[in-house]
Amino acid sequence: MSDTVDAPVIRSDEPGSFSRSVLAERHPALIEKVRDAFPYGPGQHRALDALRDNAAEGTIAPLPPTAYDHDRWAVWGREHFGRSWFDVPFLWAESYFYRRLLEAVGYFADGPWRGVDPFRPFKQAELRTPETEAELATLDDILREPAGEQAAALVHGSLWGNRADLGFRISSSAADTAGGDTPPLVADDSEALWSLLPVGSPATLCVVADNAGRELLPDLVLIDHVLHHGRAERAVLQVKPYPYYVSDATTEDVVDCLRRLTRSEGAAAGAGGRLWAAMGDGRLTVRAHDFFRAPLPYEEMPGDLRSEFAEATLTIMKGDLNYRRLVGDRLWPPTTSFADRTAYFPGPVAALRTLKSDVVVGLDERTVAALDEREDHWRTSGAHALIQVRR
Repeated sequence: MSDTVDAPVIRSDEPGSFSRSVLAERHPALIEKVRDAFPYGPGQHRALDALRDNAAEGTIAPLPPTAYDHDRWAVWGREHFGRSWFDVPFLWAESYFYRRLLEAVGYFADGPWRGVDPFRPFKQAELRTPETEAELATLDDILREPAGEQAAALVHGSLWGNRADLGFRISSSAADTAGGDTPPLVADDSEALWSLLPVGSPATLCVVADNAGRELLPDLVLIDHVLHHGRAERAVLQVKPYPYYVSDATTEDVVDCLRRLTRSEGAAAGAGGRLWAAMGDGRLTVRAHDFFRAPLPYEEMPGDLRSEFAEATLTIMKGDLNYRRLVGDRLWPPTTSFADRTAYFPGPVAALRTLKSDVVVGLDERTVAALDEREDHWRTSGAHALIQVRR
C-alpha cells in the first residue's frame, strides 16, 4: 500500500458535488422523515431542529460529556471539531451526523426512547411492499433451477437489492432506483467468487451486511444457498451494533427478515426455516462488532476484527458504504487496482455493490471511457453495479 500515491480524500465543500448534496439535501430531508415517523416530544424536536440547522450552517461540536462514547468520538473527531461539516472528510461527516441524530432522539439516554430505532418504520415498511412480495415469490422459480443457475441468480439478487436503499432514495435524482432494467456490470468477478466456495468445501463465509429490508432478504437467501448446497459449513453475518445510515441492518433487522421469510409461502418459507435452524445450531452466526459504526476505513480495523476476517474463507462486503471503507473514501482513478487497494485485508474479499458514490476502482480503461461518454453521473446514479474479488 505504501507505494500507492493517495488520491484526494472526498469532502463536501465543492458546489454541485454528490457528497455536498448528501449533506445539504439528503440529511435535512431525513431529519424531517424521522421527526414525522414518531410522536417525539418537544425536547427531541428541538434537538432534531438544532442538528438540522447546525449541519447546514454551523460548526461541528463534540458529543456532550455524558455521552457513553464521548471519549472515543473525541479521538475520532479531534481534527474536525470546530470546522464546517462540509470541510471535513465526507465519510466522517456522514458517520457523525448519524451519531448526532441518535443523540437527538434519545437512543442512548436513560428513559422510554432508549434503544428505539428511529429508522425502524422505514425498514419494516420495506418488508411489506408489493415489490418485496413479488421478489420472494420468484424464489419458487429460481430454486427449481440447477444449483449453478441458482447461485448466479441469487448473487445478482443480493447485488441489485442495494438499489432499495432508503438513504439513497432520499433526495436522489435517479428516476427509479429500485427497479427497471439491470445493465451489464461494470466489473464482474463472479466466477472468482464462486471458485472460492466450491461444493463440499469446509469453508466459512463472512457477509458484511449493508441495508436491511429488501436488500437483507436476498442476502439471507444467498447465505441459505451457500449452506444448503454445501459451499460452506459455516456463515457469519456481520451487522451494525446500532442503527446507522437509515437502512443499515442490525440484529433486530435480521430477526425481522427471518420472520418475514418463515411467514411467506413456498421456497421463501423453506429458506427462512433453514436459516432459523442454522442460527440455532451455530452454522449461521450474527455478529455486530463496534468498529462497524466507526468513521474509519477498514485498513484501520482493530486486531480482533482482523482475526475474525482472517478466519473466513471469503468475506463479502455488501453495499456502497462498505466499499468506501474497504478501498478508501478517496477520488481514486477508476482504473486503480482493486487488489492493490485491498492488499491489507487479512483474507480473500469480494465487493458486491451498486455505484452510489464517487469512489470506484478496478475498472478497465475501455469500460471507463464508455461510461464517461454515455453518462455524466454514472458513479453515483445507482444504475450500475460491480462484483470484484481479491483472492
